Amino acid sequence: MIHPTPQPPIAASRAPSRLLAQVRSLCVAVWCVAGFLWSATTHAAPDVVRIGVATAGGGNPITWGGSPGSVARANRWLEEAFDKQGVRVEWFFFKGAGPAVNEALSNDQIDFAYQGDLPSVIGRANGLKTKILLGSGTRNNLYLVTPPQSDITGIEDLKHRKVSIFRGTNGHLVANKLLASHGLTERDVKGVNLDTGSAQAALVSNGVDAAFGGYEYFKLRDQGLVKIVYSSQGKDPTFTRQASLLVRNSFEEAHPDAVQTVVDVFVRAAQWASDEQHRAALFELWSRSGTPQASFEAEFKDQSLAARNSPLLDGFLVARYQDVADQARELKLIRRDVTTEGWFEPRYLQAALKRQGLERNWQAFDAKGLVDAGAHANAPAASTSPAPHAQSSPVDASVAATTTTTTLPLASHAIAVAPQGALR
Repeated sequence: MIHPTPQPPIAASRAPSRLLAQVRSLCVAVWCVAGFLWSATTHAAPDVVRIGVATAGGGNPITWGGSPGSVARANRWLEEAFDKQGVRVEWFFFKGAGPAVNEALSNDQIDFAYQGDLPSVIGRANGLKTKILLGSGTRNNLYLVTPPQSDITGIEDLKHRKVSIFRGTNGHLVANKLLASHGLTERDVKGVNLDTGSAQAALVSNGVDAAFGGYEYFKLRDQGLVKIVYSSQGKDPTFTRQASLLVRNSFEEAHPDAVQTVVDVFVRAAQWASDEQHRAALFELWSRSGTPQASFEAEFKDQSLAARNSPLLDGFLVARYQDVADQARELKLIRRDVTTEGWFEPRYLQAALKRQGLERNWQAFDAKGLVDAGAHANAPAASTSPAPHAQSSPVDASVAATTTTTTLPLASHAIAVAPQGALR
């Protein structure tokens, strides 16, 4: 009887082994391609970077004063940084200030916003998903202004008087805080909600008895049209107004590299604007918004540029935003509690400071606005050395002369867009 010769078992398993190896290789390849595509999609450069500024601004092209951000705009540093990536930069200016900026943010019509503390808090309370990236124009003073013939001599005289307060802006709560410090509330005055331009016109025409506002009133004072009866300048820094640069969460998650580029540029501008050697040039640049240079000289009198133009997310800035949130809740300007926890995103700022060698360039302050002795990394005063690649003049002489102005179907009060705008 003949028995068949058995085949070695290894031969029978060779084909499945080869198939398994091929399947594994294919899976690895698919995983690599998917990972590459995912990374490319989530970190792809945006087509456009849109920045909203909570002021009507002025000049041609439109710009604004009082913030290092306008230095970046004047020099077209953002446009320069994004040109290589083929990314457009668009600037939006809002006559309706912070409330109008919030409307644009909620409609995804802008990606970044420069605005004050109260409108940012209101936006957060109403569900806007944003991250605060850096300070940009802090410790802004508040003034009480009256017609020149008025018998009002201070805040204590405002009871039952018609007073302009631009509600929903970063001056609103400071005005309330000042009233409270003099035994008054907003209900004790006849409050009128007017934007900056309307309040100025109302004062000149005696349409209101007084108005709370900022440095824009120095021009009218110097023309003899109003008098300033109160100033927060040189007083408790918690009676000042703060502003910052923030970004929509969805944009930050999709384009972290673009966010870093924007922060890098704003930090560069903050360093230039913090240098005391640039004081006169800075005020001249800001005056191109239509506010006289003398107004900025008055606003910044006896004050350090570094303290006012610092980008740091220090204890003072965080505490001011939390205090504004608490006060807004108490006054029923918002319907729920707002916390600053998780709102401030410092990693982009920290990276920018390290990259530009500015980690010790600004002094950090504590919650009361005093020097924070524990913040050793920021202890030295502002450096007077030029920022990397900074111009010796505030505006690059090679900037093109033309500016394209475009109007878009934006939220109400959005008055202009100046893509790749340049100042001469």
